Amino acid sequence: MIQKGLLVLAACVVAVGAVSYWYVSRLMEGSPPVTLAEETYRRINSGQIVGYKEPNGTFGWRGIPFATPPVGELRWKAPRAPQPWEGVRNALNFGSACPQRGFGGGTSGITGEEDCLYLNVWQPPGLQTPRPVMFWIHGGANHIGEAATPLYHGANLAATHDVVVVSINYRLGPLGWLTHPGLRVSGDLADDSGNYGTLDILRALEWVQENIAQFNGDPDNVTIFGESAGGFNVLTMMVSSLAAELYHKAIVQSGGLTINSFSVAENFRDDEEPGSNSSSRELVNRLMVADGRAANRQEAKAIQLSMTDTDVAKVLRSAAPSQLLSAQGGGMMGGTPYIFGDGYVLPADAQADEIFTDVSNYNVTPVILGTNRDEVKLFLAMSPSVTNRFFGIPYRIRDSVSYNRDAAYGTDAWKLRAVDELAERLHDTQGHSVFAYRFDWDDLRNVLSLDLGSLFGAAHAFEIPFMFGNFDLIDRTMVIAGEAKPARNALSASMMSYWANFAYTGSPGRGRDGHEIEWTGWKNGDAENERLLIFDSHTDGGIRMSPLRLTREGMRERVLNDTSFTDQAAHCRTYRQLFSDDDFRQNEYATLGKAGCND
Repeated sequence: MIQKGLLVLAACVVAVGAVSYWYVSRLMEGSPPVTLAEETYRRINSGQIVGYKEPNGTFGWRGIPFATPPVGELRWKAPRAPQPWEGVRNALNFGSACPQRGFGGGTSGITGEEDCLYLNVWQPPGLQTPRPVMFWIHGGANHIGEAATPLYHGANLAATHDVVVVSINYRLGPLGWLTHPGLRVSGDLADDSGNYGTLDILRALEWVQENIAQFNGDPDNVTIFGESAGGFNVLTMMVSSLAAELYHKAIVQSGGLTINSFSVAENFRDDEEPGSNSSSRELVNRLMVADGRAANRQEAKAIQLSMTDTDVAKVLRSAAPSQLLSAQGGGMMGGTPYIFGDGYVLPADAQADEIFTDVSNYNVTPVILGTNRDEVKLFLAMSPSVTNRFFGIPYRIRDSVSYNRDAAYGTDAWKLRAVDELAERLHDTQGHSVFAYRFDWDDLRNVLSLDLGSLFGAAHAFEIPFMFGNFDLIDRTMVIAGEAKPARNALSASMMSYWANFAYTGSPGRGRDGHEIEWTGWKNGDAENERLLIFDSHTDGGIRMSPLRLTREGMRERVLNDTSFTDQAAHCRTYRQLFSDDDFRQNEYATLGKAGCND
């Protein structure tokens, strides 16, 4: 009996590990070598290149520099145009990932190089007229990730719908976003902005304007799309005046936008106006403790306050990437703040709810906004407080009622912020060129007593292989039953068709072939108005328009009337997580649930 139980446990662990690998694979390299193809010769601004041919006939180019390596004096500077090269450059290998913390922790888990500003291009063969450009920005909390990830390869999307696909790297973590008085000394607004990762994306878009015609891409029809932090970064392009004319349509997948102030980014955590726990000053504290200049944070702070800004800048500039990443705090996805309201690259003293109420504040283009039905289950499943685990891998939900409830609150809060409230404001300002979706597919295999569909559902990032048409890696995990694959493939084909039609026309409409369910624009007003497209397999409701809409007051009513909480502390914690600042109401909090909250 014990042996049978261990076998069941082992099977569950293997299955969950496979799904986890699906997600983690976004962050991993692993592409087979390719062979040079003479017909891919191109001359671009910085020199001559030659690429390769994909098995489906698509032409590809990997590792094209779009900026001078941001090393030495160019660390924490706006990216410069790439230096020309002599001869023909073989574009057969992806460029290095930008420095980031991996799974090993400490300095042993650091991967990537500072010389990392490279992009990749996929072009369908035989095209003589310009085609839409789809410009992908990867996710990873702006601390991890890279364009080389196999799930992001653009060959299938390019070949299926005659679009040119571009994917990019950009600086991450404290090398991509860092502001400190000692670094803001050049007098150049871009160099002093702290938004270096944002500026990398802008530079890559400039490269597209300068060079994409050589790949039969249309520089006057560029769609930017990204997921998670990539979705956040798409929204930064929408609000940056520097991005005007660089792109023409936007797709935000599981995104949102929070613009941090310089005080959050720079101040000590115990200042009168507190900074983040991983602000630049706290980063310097940790660097000084790590290298022995100070015994503890208190001593490091005292030393730092006695130093000039120039001396503090020397401490930062002398640190290796591994030291910076080890000192940043947080886990693998880091803790240093990103996306700053510097007043030049990004608006100062304003958030999305203000910016998108006036067309003069942002770049008005057609936009798609969407989230997944169970976004936060991916993260909840990895929490030891809600799942039983074996060697760190979850194999059973401890309390399915609280698990599903907490996942619903977290996911709906994400949707409210990233879709419904943004769509409402954008519809008021720019009319019917705003589209919304929710991704509901959850047809994962059951493994003995473990229901993977319940554990993960339609989790964060699970839509990515669908809109790229890349399932080779997922199929190797064997978490999708063979009988579910035809419906999965059909859903993927529809998603790719909608994404491509949006790139062509500015509306997803009925997809490229005109045979899909019509995806109409977001509508405010009556609750019965269909406003959002749900993506699901035909075995589970199919693709359909829905009137689904969340409001902040609706969320409040749900929490106040929720009787499923058996733990009062959990009820109080949920309220605090959902409502903060002006949304927090002390009288509600004090009388919440069975016993109220008094912390």
